[in-house]
Amino acid sequence: MSVKVSVVVPVYNPGPYIEDCISSLLRQSLPNDEYEAIFVDDGSTDGTPARLDEIAAEHPHMHVIHQEASGWSGKPRNVGIAAAKGEFVMFVDNDDYLGDEALERMYEYGVANGADVIVGKMAGKGRAVPVELFRKNYPHASVATAPLMDSLTPHKMLRRAFLDRINLRFPEGRRRLEDHVFVTEAYLAADNVAVLSDYVCYYHIKREDASNAGFQRFDPVGYFKNLREALDVVEKYTEPGAARDKIFRRWLRVEMMERLGGGRLLKAPDEYRRELLKEIRGVMTERFGPGVAAGLGPRLRVVAALAAADRYDDLVELAEWEASLKPKAVPGEIEWRDGKLLVHYQAEFVIDGKPAVFEAKGAPAPKHPEPKTLAEATAMLTADATANFKKATADLVVRERTSAASHFQPVQISHETVADGDGVRLVLHATATIDPATAAVGAPLGSGLWDTYVRVVIGSWNKECRLGPVAQHGENAGYAGVVAGQVMLPYYTEPHGNFSLDVDKASKRLGLADLKPGDFTVTGARVGVLLPFYAPATTDVLLRLTHKSSGTTLDVPGVVSPESSGARLAAEVPAADLKDAAWNASVCLTPAATAQRFLALPVRLTGDAGGIRVEAAPKASAKAAEPKPAPKPVAAKAKPGLARRVARKLKRALNK
Repeated sequence: MSVKVSVVVPVYNPGPYIEDCISSLLRQSLPNDEYEAIFVDDGSTDGTPARLDEIAAEHPHMHVIHQEASGWSGKPRNVGIAAAKGEFVMFVDNDDYLGDEALERMYEYGVANGADVIVGKMAGKGRAVPVELFRKNYPHASVATAPLMDSLTPHKMLRRAFLDRINLRFPEGRRRLEDHVFVTEAYLAADNVAVLSDYVCYYHIKREDASNAGFQRFDPVGYFKNLREALDVVEKYTEPGAARDKIFRRWLRVEMMERLGGGRLLKAPDEYRRELLKEIRGVMTERFGPGVAAGLGPRLRVVAALAAADRYDDLVELAEWEASLKPKAVPGEIEWRDGKLLVHYQAEFVIDGKPAVFEAKGAPAPKHPEPKTLAEATAMLTADATANFKKATADLVVRERTSAASHFQPVQISHETVADGDGVRLVLHATATIDPATAAVGAPLGSGLWDTYVRVVIGSWNKECRLGPVAQHGENAGYAGVVAGQVMLPYYTEPHGNFSLDVDKASKRLGLADLKPGDFTVTGARVGVLLPFYAPATTDVLLRLTHKSSGTTLDVPGVVSPESSGARLAAEVPAADLKDAAWNASVCLTPAATAQRFLALPVRLTGDAGGIRVEAAPKASAKAAEPKPAPKPVAAKAKPGLARRVARKLKRALNK
């Protein structure tokens, strides 16, 4: 079978950090004969060459090329392209890794949409990754229709025939921004670019030793010399005018103005900051017309004006003021409604812990600002924020704690202006809707702990913070929901009191251990109890009874049905099958899940022909009761279809 994807990995002294990369490549869902990995060892001096040779010897679809050190990633990637046999080429760095289905999903998506370039959703662990680009899928994208320029790292999948047709290769040698040159030309020359946002394909990792190339301080002279080469590519494919200015604006915004503002500027030493400003002014003067800066947001327009005028001291003072401006988002009521979790919260900016006060009279910032003093600059920006307050947002993002996979949730916003002295506070009131069935771009959230963040956008400032804290830290923020085949528990973290979600992980926090034998009802063969859960509709569950001595298990179908104060569990238990012995009880709330998870109930059942009794279980058995692998479940005096008939009978009875 022909190779669909060739994965090219440039390698230089990654040490143990390459193991996650290797493991992810070996786990790919694409069959082994449909993809290959090409590790290009660029003169590593650690134990990596031997490790790669070992992997290649064990796995025929893993290959290694050893070469003398070239000094940067461009040549190894080009060597990998030359050796690739795949229809598509995917670039992965040696300290990052792929989602298990990344190659299969990206390949199929690219083929289905006739794409020359496929951009897969990224998650950053300690590293910033594009966010706006991955709000939704883009089957057909271009720099004019999607924020592609937000993602200029090389971690893309490209059609091999496309690379050869335009002779696209990476600049070689020790240099910066070779990926910008490569990716920009790919975007501008491609017949189509497809963006896949409903699955995290690429995990971008910050190493604990912080030795990633992108974290090293660069030489401004060489850096901006290389940046000019990316601008040359844009000029090759575009005509002067608004379209070119829009693309140029990406570099002015990200590589220049953002470096001259806020914490990024303040972290650098004085001499370095002055050299940085000198080189940035050089590029602005040589390459950018007035239309480039005019399209920036108001804050960066002010920074650009100060930079163009070489007002270094004002830039530093403005950065100090901006660094003091922090977002704050406080949770309000958390409630389940119609199968969805509604999260109410309030957001605004604060300075030194106190609400930030903006100009009471709003006025849009000029396209070409020329503030004479720092006070005039800050007044201009705060007045602009007031004037455009109706555009302010406070998006809720859920982010998985281990992988950093992030997903935006739908939010409704209302805007409140609160008088405060001579100015006003700009306060956002928000309600986010988390639908367990669709929270991950149309799919359910995966099992794990999901922290919540709020991206507060008021005026020129776009800053992110945790949703919290609240005083009742370490407590649940309401019932767990049994929705969309998942158990989702909203809770506040300990000790910080931030709002988070536990999906299919919690056991003790669910409150089942607080149930008492007296909470259970027995009517004939029917056993029932009110559980501290939210269920939007009657849902199938599985009650498991485990013989306390032999470990034999008896699975009994049941249902949970919604009530105003919880969810009612009901199951028809065949008393005769209990054989006058004690059986510990546990319940699986999502029996259709691939991996069933049973939660212990703090009771045990005994019974005979005379009926069923519920008594407290010894405390030692009240731990989470996962099924034991050895004994096989026995049917409840099974006649064909008994479980289905019992479940239907229960549903009819409970719905009357």
